[in-house]
Parts: sequence; C-alpha cells; structure tokens
Amino acid sequence: MGKIAIGNPGEASQPDAIRAALAEFFCMVIFVFAGEGSGMAFNKLTHNGSATPAGLIAAALSHAFALFVAVSVGANISGGHVNPAVTFGAFVGGNITLLRAILYWIAQLLGSVVACLLLKFSTGGLETAAFGLSAGVSSWNAVIFEIVMTFGLVYTVYATAIDPKKGNIGTIAPLAIGFIVGANILAGGAFDGASMNPAVSFGPAVVSWTWTNHWVYWVGPMIGAAIAATVYETLFIGDGAHEPLTSNDF
Repeated sequence: MGKIAIGNPGEASQPDAIRAALAEFFCMVIFVFAGEGSGMAFNKLTHNGSATPAGLIAAALSHAFALFVAVSVGANISGGHVNPAVTFGAFVGGNITLLRAILYWIAQLLGSVVACLLLKFSTGGLETAAFGLSAGVSSWNAVIFEIVMTFGLVYTVYATAIDPKKGNIGTIAPLAIGFIVGANILAGGAFDGASMNPAVSFGPAVVSWTWTNHWVYWVGPMIGAAIAATVYETLFIGDGAHEPLTSNDF
C-alpha cells in the first residue's frame, strides 16, 4: 500500500497519458465488439442458443482471442490493461498513479459503450445482452465467483506483464491473459456470465439499460484485483522476494 501514488495534477494533460488513454479506448472497442458481437451472432444463428454448452465454448474462445489481440496492440502504449479491474490492480501495486488510472477507466468505459452502440446499429437494433445471474445463483455467490476469477486474471497479469523480473515470459503475456479469461468463462460463464471486467459489463448495461445486479460486476472484480495485486507485490516483487532462475536451472 505504501507504493500507491496519486500523481501530478498535470499528468492528465501530458501527451503520453492521453495517448495511453486513447489506446485503452480503442483496445476496449476491439475487445467488446468481438466478444459481445460473437454472442449476438451465436444467438442469431442458433435462435437464442447462447446459454448452451456450445454457446459457452464459443464465448470463451471469442473472448480469449479478442483479448489476446487487444492486449497485444495496447501493450506498448498503455500496458494493454483493457479492464478497469486490471488498472485498479496496477494502481494498488503502485504501478500506475490514481490520476492516470482515472483516465484509463474513463477511456475503458467509453470504449465499451461505443462498441455496444456500434453493434446495436450495425445489427439493425439487436439487443446487446447485459450480464445476469443464472437461476439459483445469488448475488453474493456471483461476487465470490468474480473475486476468484479476477484474482486469477490479475495474478496472471502481474506474473507475465508487470513483474520486473519476468524475463522472456513477458512475450507470451497477451496469450496467457487471453487463456485465463477463456478458461474462467468456461468455469463461471454458466453461473454469472464470468465478466471479470467492469467495463465489459457496463457497456451492454448502458445500451440495454439493464442494471439488475450490476453492482456484482464492479465489487467482485475490484476486490479480486486488489487481493491479487497485494499478494503478488508483497510476496514476489518486494525486495528480496525472489530472483529469476538462470537458464541452466530450467
């Protein structure tokens, strides 16, 4: 917690901060358009069959592929967060200032809304379905799901992208991040939709104006991200926490 920084008030107007926020906006448009769009396409082709095993697999694959691309194209500009929870985790770990994090959050939320509006207009008014809970799943059950799944996601981000000792493993960070999101969708998609990303939930909720249990998709991911950041920063990045193995040790 001692690493948390508010940032300089002038940071929001710095060219690199603005470029980073724009990168997050476009990355989010790419991710949500592909992920949400795949679900809409599957519903159209199967007459509302997205809540089937095939629909779950399709959602996992489309989100994994789209996130791999979105993180890859944003990594060199903004770090490729593409997720307010990832940005919050980076802030908790002292890897981004609060002011820059706020810029990212605004860009990410706007990107999700724009992607959903584009989908609605380009499909002739088809519904951009908001995230919701399955029958028998309480809001607190869903919060736990989101905490655990987002913990796995942000822990993966730290291990492969943020850790200064990551070495060559950093080259596969976008792939690893896409894989963990796809795997978590297979695990939790049938229960609460497996968001792990407040922006991904926010865009469809705004466009469809559906807010039932929407708080779940903010509270769970933010808590999971904060726990992952605290654990990884404390145990594995702190002074003397670990040293990378030499190539001869593998």
